[in-house]
Amino acid sequence: MKNDITDLFGIEFPIFAFSHCRDVVAAVSNAGGLGVLGAVAHTDEQLEIDLDWIEAEIGDLPYGVDLIIPARYLGEEEGGYSAEQIERLIPPEHRAFVDDILQRYAVPDLPDTDGRLMPRQGDAMFSANRAAPQLEIALAHRARFFVNALGPPPQHMVERVKAQGRLVGALAGKAQHAQRHVNAGVDVIIAQGSEAGGHTGEIGTMVLIPEVVDAVAPVPVLAAGGIGRGRQMAAAMALGAQGVWCGSVWLTTDEAETHPAVKQKFLAATSSDTIRSRSRTGKPARMLKSAWTEEWENPETPAPLGMPMQPMLVDDAIRRIDRAAHTSGTGAEKLANYFVGQIVGDMKRLKPARQVVLDMVDEFIDAAQDLAAQLDS
Repeated sequence: MKNDITDLFGIEFPIFAFSHCRDVVAAVSNAGGLGVLGAVAHTDEQLEIDLDWIEAEIGDLPYGVDLIIPARYLGEEEGGYSAEQIERLIPPEHRAFVDDILQRYAVPDLPDTDGRLMPRQGDAMFSANRAAPQLEIALAHRARFFVNALGPPPQHMVERVKAQGRLVGALAGKAQHAQRHVNAGVDVIIAQGSEAGGHTGEIGTMVLIPEVVDAVAPVPVLAAGGIGRGRQMAAAMALGAQGVWCGSVWLTTDEAETHPAVKQKFLAATSSDTIRSRSRTGKPARMLKSAWTEEWENPETPAPLGMPMQPMLVDDAIRRIDRAAHTSGTGAEKLANYFVGQIVGDMKRLKPARQVVLDMVDEFIDAAQDLAAQLDS
């Protein structure tokens, strides 16, 4: 396969794999696509370790890093609040609600050796200050592609990345968002439809892709949202995309670090079993429905807080749930969930990440040949 995106990155297939798991990133780059490591949950030390490991695994092949630097976040006018400052702003009724959920579902406490005994310190997650050192770490490595997942990349990020001859990408859920990204200097637009897992807007992929392609041409566009098979890839490229950005489909691969209980839920889920919820990050993000999302959708309970207060509010609760969810039938197992898109209904068996890439390419070729045959008939 050869087009603007494959030429730009020097890859065999225009398949980009977003994953928080370094094993998936390396496997996809080695298979001819381009793996992109989601760095938001990494400590600086862990990011160094994972980037070193990826580079040792893939040699000179390209890979990317995805950061989250939201356009608006709590305390941005003051240069960003510290984690400790934000914790003090969390309303007591929200803390009581989370405690009540954990108590009603009998989720055990974390042992002292695994608990967070000291207040959070330093910069808050989902802030420009938190992402700044991650950017510097990635620039000190060989990452080829730098992506901002929430809003246009800040100017300093664009300038730092381009000064080193690297490429900048950004996700967009509307055509006007994509235009702002291009005006900021972004090299590649990822048009993400509402079917996608994680933070997403309300416009479906089929409608969004041609709108974005028309709005930003000749800047290349990757299609995201509901894409995990070759036929969907062919449809996206027929709509004008130069490649695809996939995230959910890697969550049931052999390499994925997905919680075992959640992975089994994914394998059993249908495409109707997801919901856009603010219950984990404070911004609308598509995830698997579970008792957790049901609790936060109840109109009689407190509404989720904004970013970054909501993730700070629920972080320890999620850790407690994940630790206890290994036992089937428990309250923790009922609460357990994770970000995933509507493609989950097609994720029916475990397979290596490399096989996902090859299956997509084979089905893409078959779909393209079928279309060509219809034109010739």
